[in-house]
Amino acid sequence: MIYIVLIIVIFSLEWMIKNHVEKHGDEKVNKPAFHNLILLTKFHNHGAFRGLGQKKSSIVKWVSILLTAVLTVLFVVTLGKCGKNLLKVGLSLMLGGAYSNTYDRIRRDYVVDYFRLNVKCRPIRNLIFNLSDFCIIIGALLLLFSEHH
Repeated sequence: MIYIVLIIVIFSLEWMIKNHVEKHGDEKVNKPAFHNLILLTKFHNHGAFRGLGQKKSSIVKWVSILLTAVLTVLFVVTLGKCGKNLLKVGLSLMLGGAYSNTYDRIRRDYVVDYFRLNVKCRPIRNLIFNLSDFCIIIGALLLLFSEHH
Protein backbone atom coordinates (compact mmCIF):
# COMPACT_ATOMS: atom_id res chain seq x y z
CA MET A 1 0.00 0.00 0.00
CA ILE A 2 2.84 2.41 0.84
CA TYR A 3 4.17 2.00 -2.68
CA ILE A 4 0.86 3.05 -4.25
CA VAL A 5 0.72 6.04 -1.87
CA LEU A 6 4.25 7.03 -3.00
CA ILE A 7 3.12 6.98 -6.65
CA ILE A 8 0.05 9.08 -5.84
CA VAL A 9 2.09 11.60 -3.79
CA ILE A 10 4.66 12.09 -6.58
CA PHE A 11 1.98 12.46 -9.24
CA SER A 12 -0.12 14.85 -7.13
CA LEU A 13 2.83 16.99 -6.08
CA GLU A 14 4.01 17.28 -9.67
CA TRP A 15 0.50 18.08 -10.88
CA MET A 16 0.33 20.97 -8.41
CA ILE A 17 3.84 22.23 -9.17
CA LYS A 18 3.40 22.02 -12.95
CA ASN A 19 0.04 23.82 -12.82
CA HIS A 20 1.62 26.56 -10.68
CA VAL A 21 4.53 26.86 -13.12
CA GLU A 22 2.13 27.04 -16.08
CA LYS A 23 0.18 29.88 -14.45
CA HIS A 24 3.03 31.85 -12.88
CA GLY A 25 6.28 30.78 -14.55
CA ASP A 26 8.17 32.77 -17.14
CA GLU A 27 10.04 31.00 -19.94
CA LYS A 28 12.55 33.82 -20.31
CA VAL A 29 13.57 34.08 -16.64
CA ASN A 30 15.98 32.04 -14.53
CA LYS A 31 14.86 32.80 -10.98
CA PRO A 32 17.41 31.70 -8.33
CA ALA A 33 16.10 29.44 -5.54
CA PHE A 34 17.44 27.36 -2.66
CA HIS A 35 20.45 29.57 -1.98
CA ASN A 36 21.08 29.92 -5.72
CA LEU A 37 21.57 26.14 -6.13
CA ILE A 38 18.79 25.90 -8.69
CA LEU A 39 17.28 28.23 -11.26
CA LEU A 40 13.52 28.18 -11.76
CA THR A 41 12.72 28.30 -15.49
CA LYS A 42 9.50 27.29 -17.23
CA PHE A 43 10.11 25.14 -20.31
CA HIS A 44 7.74 23.17 -22.53
CA ASN A 45 9.53 20.01 -23.61
CA HIS A 46 7.85 18.59 -26.72
CA GLY A 47 10.34 15.72 -26.91
CA ALA A 48 12.14 13.49 -24.44
CA PHE A 49 15.46 14.01 -22.63
CA ARG A 50 17.34 17.01 -24.09
CA GLY A 51 14.54 17.54 -26.62
CA LEU A 52 15.14 14.18 -28.33
CA GLY A 53 12.27 13.50 -30.72
CA GLN A 54 10.94 17.04 -30.47
CA LYS A 55 9.75 16.98 -34.08
CA LYS A 56 8.10 13.57 -33.56
CA SER A 57 6.22 14.32 -30.35
CA SER A 58 3.41 11.87 -31.18
CA ILE A 59 5.95 9.03 -31.33
CA VAL A 60 7.49 10.20 -28.04
CA LYS A 61 3.99 10.24 -26.51
CA TRP A 62 3.22 6.67 -27.61
CA VAL A 63 6.62 5.36 -26.51
CA SER A 64 6.01 7.03 -23.14
CA ILE A 65 2.58 5.40 -22.86
CA LEU A 66 4.00 2.00 -23.80
CA LEU A 67 6.94 2.18 -21.37
CA THR A 68 4.67 3.40 -18.57
CA ALA A 69 2.30 0.49 -19.24
CA VAL A 70 5.19 -2.02 -19.14
CA LEU A 71 6.43 -0.52 -15.86
CA THR A 72 2.91 -0.70 -14.46
CA VAL A 73 2.65 -4.42 -15.28
CA LEU A 74 6.08 -5.07 -13.75
CA PHE A 75 5.01 -3.12 -10.66
CA VAL A 76 1.76 -5.08 -10.26
CA VAL A 77 3.60 -8.41 -10.65
CA THR A 78 6.29 -7.33 -8.17
CA LEU A 79 3.77 -5.94 -5.68
CA GLY A 80 2.40 -9.43 -5.05
CA LYS A 81 5.81 -10.84 -4.11
CA CYS A 82 7.23 -10.88 -0.58
CA GLY A 83 10.35 -8.82 0.01
CA LYS A 84 11.94 -6.95 -2.90
CA ASN A 85 11.27 -3.66 -1.11
CA LEU A 86 14.07 -1.78 -2.87
CA LEU A 87 12.69 -2.90 -6.23
CA LYS A 88 9.18 -1.81 -5.22
CA VAL A 89 10.38 1.61 -4.07
CA GLY A 90 12.35 2.04 -7.31
CA LEU A 91 9.34 1.10 -9.42
CA SER A 92 7.10 3.40 -7.35
CA LEU A 93 9.43 6.36 -7.91
CA MET A 94 9.69 5.61 -11.61
CA LEU A 95 5.92 5.23 -11.99
CA GLY A 96 5.09 8.40 -10.07
CA GLY A 97 7.38 10.32 -12.44
CA ALA A 98 6.32 8.40 -15.54
CA TYR A 99 2.61 8.90 -14.85
CA SER A 100 3.18 12.63 -14.40
CA ASN A 101 5.25 13.12 -17.55
CA THR A 102 3.02 10.83 -19.61
CA TYR A 103 -0.05 12.70 -18.36
CA ASP A 104 1.57 15.93 -19.56
CA ARG A 105 2.28 14.43 -22.98
CA ILE A 106 -1.32 13.25 -23.34
CA ARG A 107 -3.03 16.31 -21.84
CA ARG A 108 -0.74 19.17 -22.92
CA ASP A 109 1.28 17.68 -25.81
CA TYR A 110 4.46 18.63 -23.92
CA VAL A 111 6.08 18.04 -20.54
CA VAL A 112 6.40 20.97 -18.16
CA ASP A 113 10.00 21.27 -16.96
CA TYR A 114 10.82 23.98 -14.46
CA PHE A 115 14.30 23.99 -12.98
CA ARG A 116 17.98 23.90 -13.80
CA LEU A 117 20.94 23.07 -11.59
CA ASN A 118 23.01 26.21 -11.10
CA VAL A 119 26.45 24.67 -11.63
CA LYS A 120 29.53 25.87 -13.49
CA CYS A 121 29.43 23.02 -16.01
CA ARG A 122 27.41 24.58 -18.85
CA PRO A 123 26.10 21.29 -20.39
CA ILE A 124 24.59 20.33 -17.03
CA ARG A 125 23.35 23.86 -16.27
CA ASN A 126 21.55 23.95 -19.64
CA LEU A 127 19.45 20.86 -18.81
CA ILE A 128 15.96 21.65 -17.54
CA PHE A 129 14.24 19.12 -15.28
CA ASN A 130 11.14 18.51 -13.26
CA LEU A 131 10.68 16.48 -10.08
CA SER A 132 9.40 13.52 -12.11
CA ASP A 133 12.70 13.31 -13.99
CA PHE A 134 14.58 12.94 -10.72
CA CYS A 135 12.12 10.34 -9.45
CA ILE A 136 12.60 8.34 -12.65
CA ILE A 137 16.41 8.55 -12.41
CA ILE A 138 16.54 7.65 -8.71
CA GLY A 139 14.01 4.86 -9.26
CA ALA A 140 16.06 3.41 -12.13
CA LEU A 141 19.19 3.48 -9.97
CA LEU A 142 17.33 1.68 -7.18
CA LEU A 143 16.18 -0.94 -9.70
CA LEU A 144 19.77 -1.54 -10.79
CA PHE A 145 20.95 -1.66 -7.19
CA SER A 146 18.15 -4.05 -6.18
CA GLU A 147 19.21 -6.53 -8.87
CA HIS A 148 22.70 -6.73 -7.38
CA HIS A 149 21.50 -7.45 -3.86
